[in-house]
Amino acid sequence: MNQIDPGTPTWLAARNDRTAFRLLLEHGPLTRSRLGELTGLSKPTASQMLARLERVGLIRPVGERSGGRGPNAVTYGVRTDRITGVAISILDRSIQAVVVDAIDHDHPIVQIATDPADRTPEGDVRAAVHAACAEAGIDEATVSRVVIGVQAAFFVEGDELSFTDTLPGWPAVGARARIERALGLQVTIDNDVNLATMAERSAGAAQLAASFALFWIGDGLGVGVELGGVLHRGASGGAGEIGYLAVPRTAARLAPAAGDFTDLLGGPAVARLLGGDGEPLAELLPRLSGDETALAALADRVILAVNPLLAILDPSMIVLGGPTGGAGGDRLAELVAERVDASAHPKLAVRTSGTGAQPVLLGARQQLVEQIRDHLEADISLAT
Repeated sequence: MNQIDPGTPTWLAARNDRTAFRLLLEHGPLTRSRLGELTGLSKPTASQMLARLERVGLIRPVGERSGGRGPNAVTYGVRTDRITGVAISILDRSIQAVVVDAIDHDHPIVQIATDPADRTPEGDVRAAVHAACAEAGIDEATVSRVVIGVQAAFFVEGDELSFTDTLPGWPAVGARARIERALGLQVTIDNDVNLATMAERSAGAAQLAASFALFWIGDGLGVGVELGGVLHRGASGGAGEIGYLAVPRTAARLAPAAGDFTDLLGGPAVARLLGGDGEPLAELLPRLSGDETALAALADRVILAVNPLLAILDPSMIVLGGPTGGAGGDRLAELVAERVDASAHPKLAVRTSGTGAQPVLLGARQQLVEQIRDHLEADISLAT
């Protein structure tokens, strides 16, 4: 992007164009008159902004709007076909993916199976991009970037993965570089619970929380921590891997054989609480909300994992997420709150995640929307 001297006509035009572009992103298609009203600028100036944005391919006419007498007014909208991305969630035995564009259209989510014997980082991402674009009817050539959620810790500076139990074929070092080299994409890799935590802050239960910890409970466990508006990742990206933490002695009365918190609260343990006999956790979780005995037993276990978070972090909110946390719903959150030491944590709120069924993809989508918009805005100096 070229440097533009502040205070010059070129600088002022670029600033106006960025304002117009952001308004088109926020409000959707606008006419020249409506853009003038929203910016407080004259219709001729609004026309010039639209002309410059159209000239560099950021917007295009998308329809007409009747304003009464005279010809219909042309409406202009942001182009979504120039640059897209794909949000990807790498699961234990499958991959979920969805196309993302500048205005965050709701494109269909695809899920593809994986073969543990034939996996690589570039292979997984190539398959995800191809399937997502085919389902959405999007040209793969427009995809410039991906954001990938993985069930592992990721150290950005070293391009290093750890706790990679669910990523066969992915190397401990260099996965991002391999994907970028093989596919020519801009790649962001992040822990799946971190992405879900970002989504919880922007669109879920923690929007107004001063600080919070998202406790992800599913087949595996994880914690996402946001303090002072900053997501805590740790020195090597491994913060929040609570599943590997040894359980306290008080857990013996609940699960005598449990050595770590995954043994206490992971998929097989919760399945047993629900009377399962080898069935996958996903098949049993619909029973949870109507089983008060199982909910109480689960809350007894959850509080053992929550207590260390409270002692070390003292957040204003604990959010119960992941498949099990979501299935337990508000009743599970209520039961966990009853087990908190209120004298030590009088201001704590316990809530159920509010980000829906795909929090990891939602967090990845939000990152992609920001990246795409920033990239497009960088072209605005070329319009002046």
